[in-house]
Amino acid sequence: MEYTIKKIANLSGVSARTLRFYDEIDLLKPARVNSSGYRIYGQQEVNRLQQILFYRELDMKLEEIKEILDNPDFNVEQALMEHQEKLLAKRREIDRLLASVQQTMHYYKGEIDMTDQEKFTAFKEQKIAENEAKYGEEIREKYGKETVERSNQKYLNLTEEQMQEMTETETQLFAKIEMYLQQPEIESDLAKEICELHKKWLSFTWPAYSAEAHKGLGMMYVADERFTAYYDDKHAGAAQALNDVIQYHAK
Repeated sequence: MEYTIKKIANLSGVSARTLRFYDEIDLLKPARVNSSGYRIYGQQEVNRLQQILFYRELDMKLEEIKEILDNPDFNVEQALMEHQEKLLAKRREIDRLLASVQQTMHYYKGEIDMTDQEKFTAFKEQKIAENEAKYGEEIREKYGKETVERSNQKYLNLTEEQMQEMTETETQLFAKIEMYLQQPEIESDLAKEICELHKKWLSFTWPAYSAEAHKGLGMMYVADERFTAYYDDKHAGAAQALNDVIQYHAK
């Protein structure tokens, strides 16, 4: 079975304009171009488009999808299993939020009591689920399952005031890093303050502090592009600067 770009657009719900763009960036090339200049797509292209849409539903960037699909070791069955696991995790997140919304509706109707802690539990659980999906395997390998579970539980037990303080601490941290990047001096009081702010931020979730673990986390910030992006998306070079400060000042 073959499809013109119009037919595959109608079949998939992906606009012809988007399909042309996918062609331009070599994400989805047509099987051939006929004598009239029309793009023609075959079964292989249909299957690849389905995979692209699966990954797009997981909010992956197009360049990341292309890298995965172009990998000679790409396995469709394995990819489908991974899609299923991630979509089930997303469904669990939605179920938790729905349960929280329903519980809150009952609270405002005066039908149940609801503690301040319960009002934020679903959001905390969602954050933990997101972190698990992104970094769960790495942090468990580095720090151990028990430590990660204790950290998650500590986060769930944070009060509204502690959550606010944690957010404010991170905001201060990024502001200080931005200042440091303008004139990086590793022995400065500013560098030491950055290390202490990061240590304070960790204290909201870490069961116990150790300089060794802190330094290990700093190294992970520059070794893993996902961690690097979290900081560098806010200020270019922030991850490397933070790691330098941690390695020098963490005690």
